[in-house]
Amino acid sequence: MERGEQGQGQGQRPRGAGAAEARRAVVTGATGGIGEAVARRLAARGATVVLVGRSDARLDRARRRILAAVPHAELRTERADLSLLSEVRELAARLGEQPPPDVVVSNAAVIAPPDDVTSEGLQRTLATNYLAPYVLLRSLVGPIGGRRARFVVVGASPTVLARFPVDVHDPAAAPGGRRPAPGLKAFTCYARSKNMNTMLVHALADRLKGSRITVNGAHPGIIKGTGIGEDSLGALKSLSPLLNPFFPGPDVGADTPAWLATSPETEHVTGRFYVKRRQATTAPHTTDPARCDTLWIRTAELTGLPPSL
Repeated sequence: MERGEQGQGQGQRPRGAGAAEARRAVVTGATGGIGEAVARRLAARGATVVLVGRSDARLDRARRRILAAVPHAELRTERADLSLLSEVRELAARLGEQPPPDVVVSNAAVIAPPDDVTSEGLQRTLATNYLAPYVLLRSLVGPIGGRRARFVVVGASPTVLARFPVDVHDPAAAPGGRRPAPGLKAFTCYARSKNMNTMLVHALADRLKGSRITVNGAHPGIIKGTGIGEDSLGALKSLSPLLNPFFPGPDVGADTPAWLATSPETEHVTGRFYVKRRQATTAPHTTDPARCDTLWIRTAELTGLPPSL
């Protein structure tokens, strides 16, 4: 059996000096970009890492790249299309049957056209970027139980997102406005989904008070090589290749999420958002308790979950 495929092998596993030990970590969107870089960092610290992606072939290639960089890595792979809530629930059930994770990094994200609707009738960006982590993280709270764990939600620039408030009464609402360009419509869907991620951090952290699970968000920076805009349209897609050479790569983007997942400094911190390892303030419309609660309830209705954990 090939090393890393089932996580068994010989040799000593190094631990990061001074780092909190993550024995088992789950990383979504781990087949490239920031997610793969986060998974590689966690594996290098000695965690068994579950790579989540929607393609077996891409998962295998990512696993091989991580093993090339970290020969001692202990890796598992889980295939799931996170735009489909049925597959998210199945993934959560499989993860719940395994030793529960100490770390979950919710990184998977897309920028899809506004009219790209899944077979379940949900806009793809909304489903992948927000509804999937909502369902996955909620579903893992039970299996984790009283153990210590960290949930890290990868977000986006608080400064940019401040201009895209969420309709908390109808999170699935299509972007309005006066004939915005298709690419901008796609970005509006993305921006709103990322604001929902920030609101999820606050709402879930509040509901987990008194537990040993922390929930925090992180902006990785504007990073090249993520492939996130591959399905976008118009100006957004044409501009990306021009800007990419000036952006840092996925290793830079992985720094703050991986730090949140392992640092002793953040072991007991919850309900916060970070940029470059520093706590950042997000827009008031993402932190207002009433708005966060309303979005939580509406999302529960949208995903068929009860309002309470």
